[in-house]
Amino acid sequence: MRIFTQRALLAFFVTCHAGIAAAQNTAPAPAAAQPGQVTASGTVPDEATKAAVLAKLREVYGADRVVDQIAIGPVAMPANWNGYVQKLITPDLRQISRGQLRIDGSNVSLRGEVANEALRQRIASNVATNLNPTYTVNNGLRVAATEQALLDNTLANRTVEFESGKATLTPTGRAILDEMVAAMQKLKGRRIEIIGHTDSAGLRASNVSLSQARAATVKAYLAAHGIAEENLSASGQGPDRPIASNDTAEGRARNRRIEFRLAQ
Repeated sequence: MRIFTQRALLAFFVTCHAGIAAAQNTAPAPAAAQPGQVTASGTVPDEATKAAVLAKLREVYGADRVVDQIAIGPVAMPANWNGYVQKLITPDLRQISRGQLRIDGSNVSLRGEVANEALRQRIASNVATNLNPTYTVNNGLRVAATEQALLDNTLANRTVEFESGKATLTPTGRAILDEMVAAMQKLKGRRIEIIGHTDSAGLRASNVSLSQARAATVKAYLAAHGIAEENLSASGQGPDRPIASNDTAEGRARNRRIEFRLAQ
């Protein structure tokens, strides 16, 4: 069985083979590839196994992102194979891009890119811990190129400024976004999340609405200056994710920010 997202630069690709025999029935017809989808394909021995794997994938990735192309066939499985597969499909997988998880009987191969060495070691350790000694693990994870660092370094801890209480960019805010456009053009189609944040002053609902509006303004500005709109998403977190204390003016100013994150 294979599970893979179809967006080439953001791909997470899992292959799970319970065995090597040919399938008795055909998998659902391939669907058109959509950005961010997770496609599951290959062969498992019965409907119960298929349902369990799909349910776990939908729990991790969201039901609307999982495409079923799994077939049923006379394949042999090691003891407790279903249980081990369930342990391997965890939220950690969402931290891997351009990757592949292959489970072929008792052979597990994990490849792809992660943000840093600590995450690489943690994921590899968790995979090994969740399997018994009869499983062989090939860890091919690597630390990704510094694409997120390009965004972070361009923003350089500066704040994209707006008029007070509004979603209207100031000249300083537009100047920073012009620099962000230049950086994003180097990322060659990577999908970028634009996340708005506020301080905690005032009503939470109003702050969430303002943060969403500001993120949408940034998205529109970037799209108008050459970044493909389909590669941008905008959301507002309001005051829920502060990076400094809201007890001081300086802290509140730091919390009123726009964040740019590479989507995984």
